[in-house]
Parts: sequence; C-alpha cells; structure tokens
Amino acid sequence: MVQPNGIETISSVSLHEARKSDHIRIALDEDVGFGRLTNGLDAFSFEHQALPECDLAEVDTQTTFLGAALSAPILISCMTGGAERGAQINRRLAIAAQHTRIALGLGSGRAALDDPLLADTFLVRDLAPDIPILANIGASQIIELGGLERCERLVSLVGADALVVHANPLQEALQPEGTPTFRGVIQAVTTLSRELTVPVIVKEVGWGISAGVARQLADAGVAGVDVAGAGGTSWSEVERQRMSDPVMRDVARSFRDWGIPTADCLPGCRAAFGDRLVIASGGLRSGIDIAKCIALGADAAGFAAPFLRAAVRGAVEVVETIRRLRTELRISMFCIGARDLSELRRTPHLSRTRSDA
Repeated sequence: MVQPNGIETISSVSLHEARKSDHIRIALDEDVGFGRLTNGLDAFSFEHQALPECDLAEVDTQTTFLGAALSAPILISCMTGGAERGAQINRRLAIAAQHTRIALGLGSGRAALDDPLLADTFLVRDLAPDIPILANIGASQIIELGGLERCERLVSLVGADALVVHANPLQEALQPEGTPTFRGVIQAVTTLSRELTVPVIVKEVGWGISAGVARQLADAGVAGVDVAGAGGTSWSEVERQRMSDPVMRDVARSFRDWGIPTADCLPGCRAAFGDRLVIASGGLRSGIDIAKCIALGADAAGFAAPFLRAAVRGAVEVVETIRRLRTELRISMFCIGARDLSELRRTPHLSRTRSDA
C-alpha cells in the first residue's frame, strides 16, 4: 500500500527499521545542519588567565550523574536503535562509555516495545554494567493508553537508570509517519514522573526548551531536562531528505532555522529546575563548549553527531572522541583557574562578547 506522501507501507517492523536506517544515513551523509542559526555559544568567551594559580594536574572533571561517578560531565545523547546498523552503533558506544566512564543515552525504544525482533538493538547493559544508561521514548507515545506500563517495560528491558521522554512536535508534524498528538502531554509527564520507578528526564531533539516549558516540566515533577537547543542537527532537514512530496519538502525547508539556541535555553531551564538536573545539548562540538555550558548553568553536556560519526568507524574512535572532549574541558578549566566543576560553575571569567547570536 502506498500512502499519499509516497511512503510504501509494509509492516511496522520494516518501517521502523527503514526510518532508523534512513536517519543514520542522512545524518552522516547529508548537509542537515541549521542555516544561519547557531547554538549561541559563539556569543560567549572565557577571559584567559595567564596566572591561573593551579596546576593542570589539580584540575578534576569528575562529577556525579544519576547517582553514578563519571569521569566527566559528558553524555552520549540518545540517538539510535531499531535497526541492524543502530545495534552495532549502540554496542560500540556502550563499550566506549563504559571504558571512559561517561553516561549513555539510547535511541527511541518504541521499536523495541512494538516488536521483540528489534529489542536486541537496544540491549547494551552487558557491555556497560555500571554507567548510567538512559532509555528513551517519544512524548506522543506516553499519552497512549498503557503508556506507564510500556515505559516500565522499556526501562526493565534495557536496564535503564532513567527514562528520557523526547519532545519533538516539529519532527512529528513533518515526518511522513509522524504522530503529532501532544494534547494531554503535561498530565502524562506528571503521571510518569510520579509513578515510574526511575527518574524521568524530558528533552527536545534540537529545537530547544523555553523557560516557560521548563517551568511546566519542573511543576510536573520531572527529575531534569535536556535543553537540546537549536544549532546542531536540524531534524526538519533530516525529514526533508526522506520526503517524496515536493510540497512537504518546501514546508520542511521553511523550518531550517526554527528553534531556540542552546545557550539561550540554559538560563531559563536552570532557573526553573533549581538544583535538579539540567543537560545542555544541541550543536556542541568541543570540550570548550562543555565548559561554556557548565558555566551557563548546565550539569552535563550531551553530544550526538560527533559520537555517531566516530561510532560508525569503531569503539576505539569513540574513546578517542571522549578523550579529546575531556582533555579540552580540562585545559579550558585550567586556563581560567577552575580546579573542579563547582569552581567552573562559579567562574567570573565567562562573558557575552556578542549580542547578535
């Protein structure tokens, strides 16, 4: 059966696999960045301290995340699963995350819940026994009847320490197979936060969380947010690459610069969440970006595209990417005299250098 959007309907399993495979291929091979919009971090800079009054050997990037000790405040953002290539990527990411002691997010687990044949593509706990693993499901799925039970099943299946609920209304509106049904989502998040056996974190997928939405989520009782701001991968562009309908391709193109830059999301989210978890992601590319985000109020920083590109080559390449990010963070801290993350959060040496970002 062929739908009006040109997508051939075969089965839920093959559609899941085709969509996930498409997403990986397009993210790796096509230009799916934003147009003019950046993550906003280039508007900030650290004032270099020629006399930092500490030794590099003293600088400590360790932190605690979901009760676990990490070597650095780095999260491999939720990306993939539900396809053979995604399974290989997840396993390489898990090996590297365990080796370097950082946190790991998994891609949307809806495929694993809908068909047991795809569940194995998310199962990496055996490779990462004692680091935080985050399960992931879409906001529109938790509204469905039985949403709480499905979420518990997903958490149990992957051995997750938390559940990430990804909010992606623009992607759902553009995706040929999308489910742009968000009525009742705040109540569903509230129920999930109150009754699920692990903490609930809400994230965007690249268009940002505003201060107002952050306040709604804090009131709903979620454990934290991942701001996932604009400036990295544009999922409207990813979905545009999958479309055969020329009108919808034009519609998707119109949204290339939609969203709230990552740097602009952080103050409002931090103010709303107090001492609860705030993760920065969206176009981050270096350890200097991590340092800026921590100084702007984040507890940890998430990366997707850099780890995806490394993972298609191998687990060693993922380890090397983590080492690079961690080293860049450490040297950034050294050059502003911040000996640990608490001093980085209080640094007086970060300032806005441009107001047009």
